[in-house]
Amino acid sequence: MYEIRFHGRGGQGTVLAATILAAAIIDEGKFSVAIPSFGFERRGAPVAAYLRIDTREIRRMTNIYHPDCIVCIDPTVSRTVDIFGGLSSAATLVQTTDKPIGALDLPAAVTTVGLCNAVAIALKLFGRAITNTIMLGAFARTTGQVSLEALERALLGSEFRDAGLEQNMRALRCGYEETAVHHVQRKAAA
Repeated sequence: MYEIRFHGRGGQGTVLAATILAAAIIDEGKFSVAIPSFGFERRGAPVAAYLRIDTREIRRMTNIYHPDCIVCIDPTVSRTVDIFGGLSSAATLVQTTDKPIGALDLPAAVTTVGLCNAVAIALKLFGRAITNTIMLGAFARTTGQVSLEALERALLGSEFRDAGLEQNMRALRCGYEETAVHHVQRKAAA
């Protein structure tokens, strides 16, 4: 089972991103469950969502405490929330940031990093920092867990089908194309 924890802020579409990703995973013939988690239900408050992927039926409907992957759709949320808490070994981080890999303080458990300047892309496409569909493209590019085509089909079946579909399709593709994937080599302790 592959477990993903999404981090963002209220109003950015964190929970919607997990739901769209689950639909794309199911479209590709795997099993997936998206689980929202709300603390303070207000715009700007930290929000988490959880997603599981497996080749067989998933019955576990709990929060994810030891994720294989963190998708952080807001560059500031790590100032108030420990996004790396409980991270499994050899984990993946998909992060929206304008910083280079060398400027990030990454725990030793992170071995793959996908970096996407999603805020800049969102401001260009939407005029505001809504990064959820961009980061879905970044997730696909970084992990290979889902295809860009399956994500496009999932967007067609989402709430975007009536409004903003073209912009969100473009955002998804931009996230995929503009994500830099890094494999972090850790030095063995002496």
